[in-house]
Amino acid sequence: MTGLCAGRVAVVTGAGRGLGRAHALALAAEGAKIVVNDLGVALDGAAGQGSPAQQVADEIRALGGEAVAHGGDIATTDGAASMVATALDTYGRLDALVNNAGFLRDRMLINLDEDDWDAVLRVHLKGHFLPLRHAAAHWRAEAKAGRAPVARVVNTSSGAGLLGSVGQGNYSAAKAGIVGLTLVAAAELGRYGVQVNAIAPAARTRMTERTFAETMAAPGEAGAFDAMAPENVSPLVVWLASADSAGVTGRVFEAEAGRITVMEGWRPGPTADKGARWTPAEAGETARKLLAAAEPPRPVYGAS
Repeated sequence: MTGLCAGRVAVVTGAGRGLGRAHALALAAEGAKIVVNDLGVALDGAAGQGSPAQQVADEIRALGGEAVAHGGDIATTDGAASMVATALDTYGRLDALVNNAGFLRDRMLINLDEDDWDAVLRVHLKGHFLPLRHAAAHWRAEAKAGRAPVARVVNTSSGAGLLGSVGQGNYSAAKAGIVGLTLVAAAELGRYGVQVNAIAPAARTRMTERTFAETMAAPGEAGAFDAMAPENVSPLVVWLASADSAGVTGRVFEAEAGRITVMEGWRPGPTADKGARWTPAEAGETARKLLAAAEPPRPVYGAS
């Protein structure tokens, strides 16, 4: 390893399993000190058993790194604040926040209960906002005190948030909201030395290995490249969390297997300007002409 994050302190939410665990281990391997956050819940957010955060922290220390576990609920003000405080109290600084925590409650829209909508938006969207808010408050205070941080935030969106996903209206809405939050945070926090980016990963985790079992399966051949291993996503996260990513902010990256893609969001396409108010019939005729000249949309995930 190159020590890309030597001397830096990173907080990773949802780091007890899957992508979060892979990110925490990869950051530690590059020299970062890690606050491993995980509430230890089941796939649907129900109470779980054991402390996966402690297990990962122990794993990092066994490999010669430095880590501390945090089991608080980062979708609450107290939980998010205590996570940031854990980094500052234990290591005296905070340099990077990797927001990764989440779970699924998949339903088609007509069967989606309000509680399932609220729970998924709470853990994904509010669980990004609150850690970001408390970390940003610390970094702003540092900047105003003349100690300009070299701070990084890596948020976790999804292809479902970029394109939609059948049966995942709550999850898709939350992940789309994370992209919007990323863009606003990048614009607001740059003056304080904070860069904010998002990734849309595809990897084998508890959330994907059931929904996309065939696609996510590990290769049967020994020594073959495991394209869906979560560890494939982590190198980009490590770089985005490092000082080496200077100048990169407000971006969304897809990361899958050996591929990294810069996503290009909403941009003006074909347009028409009458210079006066349209009639409904004129608006419809014009819209159809513009659509004919536009790029066709990519299919929604899960659509047949």
